[in-house]
Amino acid sequence: MDELADLTETLVSIPSHEDEAAAGDAIEEWLRAETDARVERDDAGNVIARKGATDDPDADALALVGHHDVVPPAERQTTGGGSAGDYVVERRDGRIYGRGAADMKGAVAACMLAFREAEPPAGRELAFASFVGEEVGGEGARHAIDAGFAPDRALVAEGSTDYSKPGVTDVAVAHKGRRASTLVAHGTAAHASEPEAGENAIYRASDAIDVVRGLDAPEATVFGESVTGSLAVTMAHGGETWNVIPERCEVTVDERTVPGDRADLARAEGVAGVEWEVDQDLPPMACGDDAFADAALAVAREVHDELGLDAPERVVKPHATDAGWLAEAGTDCLVCGASEPGEAHTDTESVGIEVLDRCYRIYKGISERPL
Repeated sequence: MDELADLTETLVSIPSHEDEAAAGDAIEEWLRAETDARVERDDAGNVIARKGATDDPDADALALVGHHDVVPPAERQTTGGGSAGDYVVERRDGRIYGRGAADMKGAVAACMLAFREAEPPAGRELAFASFVGEEVGGEGARHAIDAGFAPDRALVAEGSTDYSKPGVTDVAVAHKGRRASTLVAHGTAAHASEPEAGENAIYRASDAIDVVRGLDAPEATVFGESVTGSLAVTMAHGGETWNVIPERCEVTVDERTVPGDRADLARAEGVAGVEWEVDQDLPPMACGDDAFADAALAVAREVHDELGLDAPERVVKPHATDAGWLAEAGTDCLVCGASEPGEAHTDTESVGIEVLDRCYRIYKGISERPL
């Protein structure tokens, strides 16, 4: 456990919100020094290592996946009191505090140790991957996929702790995606004293908002677990001054998508002068491999039982992860990791050392479990 905590602290201390290179260097150097795996660093900065049946074209491929980029730190999280300077890392009360501790360098460290220690069964290639650019739309994952990264199965080490109940690390069999859209309403400007001489873009945008309010949120069921998305208008901007009929109004829509279903936002274009533009579309994930999901839950429950903890459950994660991009490309994914709800992206971000050890045990166990 000490090695895991020390490695976590090392990774957390390395700034990686603007440039992930130094964190990638540390991960790559550790893998080359501590394992006999084939280690690669691609053009995007992703670090990928493989061991086991690497020369067998029919090998079953399982990957432990994380990311080493982080969101910008708060002032208290750097020695420079802002975005500059080294990251501040503290260990107290059984937790490691610092930007990226929970999301998700602690879990990356657990994956690294599990990758080193695991002895995959015959006929399995075991991979480890730490991507860049997860926080800005999965840039690293998409680059790796385009370059041929295509494991049969992947365990993505994003947070799933304390989902079903306190003190357990659950197995997420699905997660929501996020589609960010803009409705652009066009009108015709006129003097506000003669509103009938123009076409009010805000009125048209209001009609489009009414269409959005009438749409059903997307829904799906994965392994008996209900996944319900959401749909909300979150911003609206139109007009330039008080005495001019506005000729343009923009409305931002946040949609949480689910596997196999999206809201019919194109219906808003039925309003005259309204166009619908998709700004970002992070895909949802649903595991389609019963054996993988069953085995992962069995391993997680065995680990919890050994530690005297309550049994974990299958859960649905509300946030999009790189598992969505992998699943879209054909990889069966699960999410299991140390981050707890409310920890990521905060100025008091932290991760429990015992939880990291629990995750290490789960990752090693899944890596060695025949499927």
